[in-house]
Amino acid sequence: MKKGLFVICVAALLATGCKSTGNTEEERFIEDLLGKMTLEEKIGQMNQLCFDQPLDSIKAKIRAGEIGSMLNIDPKLIDEIQKTAVEESRLGIPLIIGRDIIHGYKTVLPIPLGLAASFDPQVVEAGTHMAATEAREEGITWTFAPMLDISRDARWGRIAESLGEDPYLSGELGAAMVRGFQGEHLSDSDAIAACVKHFVGYGAAEGGRDYNSTYIPETLLRNVYLEPFQKAIEAGAATLMTSFNDNDGIPASGNDFLLRTVLRDEWKFDGFVVSDWCSMSEMMSHGFAADRKDVARISANAGVDMEMVSQTYIEHLPQLVAENKVPMEVIDNAVRNILRIKYRLGLFENPYAKPGKTSTIYCDEHLQTARRAAVESAILLKNDGVLPLKEDQTLAIVGPMADAPHDQLGTWSFDGDKNRTVTPLRALQTDEYNQVKYIYEPGLDYSRDTDTSDFERVKSAVRRADVAVVFVGEEAILSGEAHSLSNINLIGAQSELLKAVKSTGKPVVMVVIAGRPLTIERDLPYADAVLYNFHPGTMGGLAIMDLLYGRENPSGKLPVTFVREVGQIPMYYNHNNTGRPAQNEITPLEDIPLEAPQTSLGNTSFYLDSGKDPLFVFGYGLSYSTFEYADLNLSSNEVSATDTLTVTATVKNTSAVDGTEVAQLYVRDLVGSIDRPVKELKGFQRLFIKAGNSQTVTFKLPVSALAFYGRDLKKKVEAGQFDIWIGPNSAEGLKGSFTVK
Repeated sequence: MKKGLFVICVAALLATGCKSTGNTEEERFIEDLLGKMTLEEKIGQMNQLCFDQPLDSIKAKIRAGEIGSMLNIDPKLIDEIQKTAVEESRLGIPLIIGRDIIHGYKTVLPIPLGLAASFDPQVVEAGTHMAATEAREEGITWTFAPMLDISRDARWGRIAESLGEDPYLSGELGAAMVRGFQGEHLSDSDAIAACVKHFVGYGAAEGGRDYNSTYIPETLLRNVYLEPFQKAIEAGAATLMTSFNDNDGIPASGNDFLLRTVLRDEWKFDGFVVSDWCSMSEMMSHGFAADRKDVARISANAGVDMEMVSQTYIEHLPQLVAENKVPMEVIDNAVRNILRIKYRLGLFENPYAKPGKTSTIYCDEHLQTARRAAVESAILLKNDGVLPLKEDQTLAIVGPMADAPHDQLGTWSFDGDKNRTVTPLRALQTDEYNQVKYIYEPGLDYSRDTDTSDFERVKSAVRRADVAVVFVGEEAILSGEAHSLSNINLIGAQSELLKAVKSTGKPVVMVVIAGRPLTIERDLPYADAVLYNFHPGTMGGLAIMDLLYGRENPSGKLPVTFVREVGQIPMYYNHNNTGRPAQNEITPLEDIPLEAPQTSLGNTSFYLDSGKDPLFVFGYGLSYSTFEYADLNLSSNEVSATDTLTVTATVKNTSAVDGTEVAQLYVRDLVGSIDRPVKELKGFQRLFIKAGNSQTVTFKLPVSALAFYGRDLKKKVEAGQFDIWIGPNSAEGLKGSFTVK
């Protein structure tokens, strides 16, 4: 059966606004099946359950047509469950099997924030394709990723699952994740359906407290928070998930403006929408729905096609339809959307796990994919010359994260096997690094450990070594969903451990393995080099050793701003200028004269105690190579809205080491109908440049990419002056200007 891409459009009340591609085979199949279904069977397709009930009970509900999807099933039971749906229910409609495959299935990649640091859509797509291959092999057909919430607050635990603070980077990498998961055809044996989440604004939770309210005006919503979602939908994302938060008082699972006006009418999305876990029934806690029946009415009419876990649809939709409070057209369109994705996944032809083939799980190719992703995701933040290490040096391996196989996998790693994790310590025991001489003295058992009784033993070990490598950071449980923090310093006695090691006088390399950007300014004086890793996954230890020894050259760049202290949050690079931007010269707190006049400090926007700048800016990252930018050139200094501007620069590797530089393109719209950010990322390229050589980097910038939503809420390019930069990060670079007529 051909897997057509036709979607039937129904002109009906609360219609989905879907589009037709002209192929009618898909339409005929869906309409024929829909015509055979009872109301109860239709509502059953809209019901997703977790596998947390007795098997016999689940099977009985499947036979009765009461379940359209299952999540969190033991993979060994998937085929048995599917057989019940296909062979024992009246219509034989297969289930879509969901699983949280966020950054790898069995072979675990760096967490998404780490993948974002690679600035490499190819490595991200390869990694998610690897995950899809392993998952589909075991009968899983749907993942709840990518998470495209713009995240500007490191206190929020789910920043770990995000792609950072920038809508352009998140959109490019989010689209790459969709392509990786879904492959060329959803029905292929190495493809699963992606689910972009959380729609929308969840990353702006007030105070960084998970599940909290957001207050995002529509211009900001459209110009920042919706952009990566639209790119993922344009890349073909099959499904979308609503978020937990309310924005401006409207919970996402009841927001018809988002789910119908934006998603269906404007973006022409033809997949299905699923709620997050109980996010529909939680509208009662929000104070937006009176009871469970009211929940079902609001969410169905708003455009939520499938309910995750809370079961208000199965309980109340039959009566709501009978009372004409939910039109039958709403039910039919929701079921069409669900059946469409099942059809495209090929489930009606082959609902079972991939039979009779050699397993790909933990195969050499996948391990190398994970290792490459971990290498590219690491960010060198400081290096006073101690790195790369020399083969004849004796190392003191210190710290709780040196051998933490579970924690190295990071948040949302339900299926990774810690026994397969190659930690830094285990990497030194492999054939590749077994020639390295080292002394292992962790000092602390885990990141929250406050027992300093082993510190003297640590210092003794360090004195017998040439270099100390101190592995600090966060356990996996300290980031992710419902793991917000108000203090994001190194936790436990890790800072004290670093100081103790530095007191020996030996060179110190600090390797951070964490789920978020930590406030490490207070720790930097005690480290001669800093290599930052967002929980790097199965092969992280080997990747770290490759980087420490110079077998690989660091190339990662920060996808988020690192603040000096938590009180600076939110701080992000693409902010508005304000009417009184901070000046280059400001008076620090300790230099304020006694009884200084009220206006003596300049009356500009900065903190008296922590200044105006972050610790590390968005896009920052060092290398063992050094790069020099020169010869910025624009194809024209005056363009129209329909033109494409070509921008070039020369990037030279001025060192004796081959390396990769991520060249970044930024623009600023100097005057707009609403305030515009001081800089916006509009392009990036990874450039491998041999020692002493130069390379021309070329960006093709469609002027249409400068469009934004103004006061009239219409997206357009406005005439005026623009600044443009090509450089190594958001704070440095060659600057030019042009005019849009």
